Amino acid sequence: MEKNPEFPELLRWIDERSAAFRAVIAAAPGLDAPVPTCPGWTLLDLVRHLGGGDRFWAAIVGAGPSDAPPAEAVAARAALEVPGEREALSAWLDASTRLLLDALRTAGPESGCWTWWPASQSPQTAGGTARHRVQETAVHTYDAQLALGAPQPLPAALALDGVEEFLLTVCATPSGWPHRPTAFDFHASEGRSWRLTVDGDGARATRVPAPAAGTGEAPDAAGASVYGTASELVLYLYDRIKADSLRVDGDAGLLDLLRAWEPEEK
Repeated sequence: MEKNPEFPELLRWIDERSAAFRAVIAAAPGLDAPVPTCPGWTLLDLVRHLGGGDRFWAAIVGAGPSDAPPAEAVAARAALEVPGEREALSAWLDASTRLLLDALRTAGPESGCWTWWPASQSPQTAGGTARHRVQETAVHTYDAQLALGAPQPLPAALALDGVEEFLLTVCATPSGWPHRPTAFDFHASEGRSWRLTVDGDGARATRVPAPAAGTGEAPDAAGASVYGTASELVLYLYDRIKADSLRVDGDAGLLDLLRAWEPEEK
């Protein structure tokens, strides 16, 4: 069974994807270009969101365990202003990343902090925050690349962790599934698979064996199974590409139910 990435690797991925994001912004003819995968946003809006998010989470991690994000961090994000000049903007983005990475290193992976996913399978720690920020940064780098007409797949190792991170953080919940119990399987062509089981007890994710060679099917069939590269699976889960871009076996309508589901907080 493959191990989760270590904390230093998560920090390296944040740094690397942030640098890739800055490179896209530096190459953009203008920052008023629309971002197709973030309706109503321009590249400048995306810069504000990602850089502001780095600063917001740096403050949260630095504050330690809490039932809510620090009030000053919330206020600072609401009043956030970014430089208008391109070179200054790049420096601001870089400084935002440094603030986040420094806060994470200082705290260490086991340090507790507020997160918006208390009822999920992901920990409310600096390590859990780092793992999620990797994916936020990677997906928004893809968004920026798409705005320039040159989207690139997410790095494979990062995306493999991203499928699992999404299922554990965004999908897992103790809130009861309001439909017939079922399961969703996600199979990455790189050789890793996951199952999201949904029923009256909620939703929970786990790794499962990859489909047997030559059959293309897991021994215990799910209600719906999605096949693609790890990058494609992450982009599908984040609603950047549609299910028809992937191979779907079973009842594809179940995927619509899953995407429309809004679990009640418990």
